[in-house]
Amino acid sequence: MAPRLKLRDIAFFERPVHFARPFRFGAITINATPQLFVRVEIEVEGRGAAVGASAELLVPKWFDKRPELSPAQTVDGLRRSLEIARGLYLARTGFLTAFDLHASCIGAQIATCAKKNIPALAAAYGPAEIDKAILDALLRAAETNFFDGMAGNIAGIDARLSPDLNETDIAQFLAGRKPLPRVAIRHTVGLDDTVEGEGGVADARENAGANYFKLKLSGDFVADAARLTRIGKELDTLGRDCKVTLDANEQYADLSSLHALTDRLDHDAALRPIASRLLYVEQPMPRDMTRQSPLGSLAAHGFIIDEADDSYDAFPAARALGYCGISSKSCKGLYKSIVNATRAAKWSAGGARFFVTGEDLTCQAGLAVQQDLALGAFIGVTHAERNGHHYVDGFGDTPAAEAAAFAAAHPDLYADAGRGIRLSIHDGDLLTGSLTTTGFATSVHPDWSALAPLEQPKSLQEQSA
Repeated sequence: MAPRLKLRDIAFFERPVHFARPFRFGAITINATPQLFVRVEIEVEGRGAAVGASAELLVPKWFDKRPELSPAQTVDGLRRSLEIARGLYLARTGFLTAFDLHASCIGAQIATCAKKNIPALAAAYGPAEIDKAILDALLRAAETNFFDGMAGNIAGIDARLSPDLNETDIAQFLAGRKPLPRVAIRHTVGLDDTVEGEGGVADARENAGANYFKLKLSGDFVADAARLTRIGKELDTLGRDCKVTLDANEQYADLSSLHALTDRLDHDAALRPIASRLLYVEQPMPRDMTRQSPLGSLAAHGFIIDEADDSYDAFPAARALGYCGISSKSCKGLYKSIVNATRAAKWSAGGARFFVTGEDLTCQAGLAVQQDLALGAFIGVTHAERNGHHYVDGFGDTPAAEAAAFAAAHPDLYADAGRGIRLSIHDGDLLTGSLTTTGFATSVHPDWSALAPLEQPKSLQEQSA
């Protein structure tokens, strides 16, 4: 029986994060953006009070890409999502399981946000971040770690939001998990990143010895093919077996433009270094177009959804369209990731290939990367995009004492090799051993006194006026 809890408080904070280099994906280039921090206090039935935490970047123009909105307006939409979720969660005054809380609020969250002109993907951000912090507090109260706690279904996850599954599917999936001791990093090559020479794709100082690479696409198949040809030549110089994924971030307008790209990959000898290493293509078309466009013969190339994953029924719907995978991002919801991993395992039992991938909206060193890494290691993600170490200089704007505390508590994850405390990458992998600690993958919480309160959001209607 999952323990029941009651929320006492939810508080939001933020800290600026300045990037070491521009990160261009889709139609946006990011040089800086705030990082959110969540602090919750809970009372666990029969166990007393506990405090939990989570963190995530407030990323502009990803959750909501509507062209009429500025990057700042889309960040404000995430702040509004958080505030709406806070009100809904605190309104549940009785003792509930962690998943009860999530399941009882997510429908109202999506509906309320829709009335405020906030789309479903951005709406889910608020509950996703609160849920992580609640789980951290619950695990601390139970004096257990994330991997053991989730294997025993401490959150009380059931099938009420995924009627295509049953309770046994979820219970068996959770009980059978054996967390991965290592998760390989997938090094992102952004659209503005250097390709050749110093600082380029083959520069070990930049790629950190990665064996997996995620290559961003612009949506112009001619320009993309030319750039991929250059990247392929660099990968050929590495002298090791490496794999690639492609991510269009919704930039391919329709199926015809996508056919043009896959035709080049299939038939252009200059693209063979990419095509021979390709694992899958991520979110090629806009999310709305995705829902209307069966892949047909394109399905053989292996496509996954990411931005189109804005509801619990998104993966079954994508499967019907020919997609074989879906991304796990803790900013979209850890419970949804677990449900989708259960589906992938069930659907693949008969020999078909369905899978969950690990993608990263630049999870920063500390809470964000540790909790996302633990989630991936638990559900079986063998390699995950890890942007924070590349686009931000170590712990960035984090106070030195806070960074040092994380490094001391998690010495297999962080080290100072003369460039400040950074992620410690071992032959292209991150180690997960120290994540087996009481709480949600962290022995340390942020220095709350060094954080500013979350900036008060304005409604999108007010901003547009």
